[in-house]
Amino acid sequence: MPTIGYASSTPVNGFKMISILNNGFLIIPQYTRTALLVSLIIFGTNMLSAQDKTITDIGDVLLIALPASALGSTIAVGDKQGTWQFTKGFMLNQALTIGLKMAIDKPRPDLSNNSSFPSGHTSTTFQSAAFIQKRYGWKYGAAAYALAGFTGYTRLQSDKHDVWDVLAGAIIGVGSSYIFTTPYQKKHMEITFSSNTGNYLLGYSYKF
Repeated sequence: MPTIGYASSTPVNGFKMISILNNGFLIIPQYTRTALLVSLIIFGTNMLSAQDKTITDIGDVLLIALPASALGSTIAVGDKQGTWQFTKGFMLNQALTIGLKMAIDKPRPDLSNNSSFPSGHTSTTFQSAAFIQKRYGWKYGAAAYALAGFTGYTRLQSDKHDVWDVLAGAIIGVGSSYIFTTPYQKKHMEITFSSNTGNYLLGYSYKF
């Protein structure tokens, strides 16, 4: 079968792009393929960079959102004891985290500073998650731990910490909460009855 070929030369922005149609297939010259490959690499790099920044930003948001949710939950249900327990755990966690950062002076993987160990983002979010779990149960704590774990991942992804930094932060955070936090005792209506020397008393209590 005879070969049908077609060649065209069209100036585009001062350059010539040549395409050849051969047996129904478009043949792109080598320099055009190289230009396309470079463009794809640049585009892919920019996409990955934007994705990494988004992940890092989410970790920064969770650093604020989880402690705010933990403290806000105690206020919402009127749990004053829980508010104080969370505050003590939060303060202890910050003191340990900052103290260890200053004492160990470990360089970050990206060499931005020497505050790598332990991860403050991870310790703070895990302290909040541990408080929610121990105070109000796994029904709420499981999701909080998942978010705290994702925060730790964002610190690895952004090259701010290594695995040991994140693991130490998680342990410090959980320990700081567990020292002070007790389960929330929600007691519903209770009927009471007592008698003394012929006098009878019927009452009830409703306690949160």
